Amino acid sequence: MTESNDPAGFHANVIAQIRETGGADGFFAQFDMLILHTVGAKSGELRENPMAYQPGVDGGEFYVFASNNGRDTSSGWYYNALAHRDRVEVEIGGDRFPVAVRDVVGEERDRIYARQAGKFENFAEYERKTTRVIPVLGLTRTD
Repeated sequence: MTESNDPAGFHANVIAQIRETGGADGFFAQFDMLILHTVGAKSGELRENPMAYQPGVDGGEFYVFASNNGRDTSSGWYYNALAHRDRVEVEIGGDRFPVAVRDVVGEERDRIYARQAGKFENFAEYERKTTRVIPVLGLTRTD
């Protein structure tokens, strides 16, 4: 995903696009996009993050990637989601719903990430840019 000098403004614009179009325009139009709603692990404040997701093969669980553009630390939303698993919600296509959060690890994580990196070069690039294993979360609708 692209970089910005004003991440909050950039995210706000992408969120607006997702809400207006059910997806996003420009670079992000190639992805399935969602808005992840979390509570700050330290601040307790509500957070919204736009992100690409991968639909699960069975249509149930779907996956998000804490790539942080290949930086050496995971995205903040990842820590928020794990800290307050019972307060994570997802917004897709105008529908907002609670989700169960699962940290996907090992061979399953590798297979899911490889599928994303095989479809989208930027995810392959993120993996090349860092020595850490980029976390994958599985999200399942609970209502």
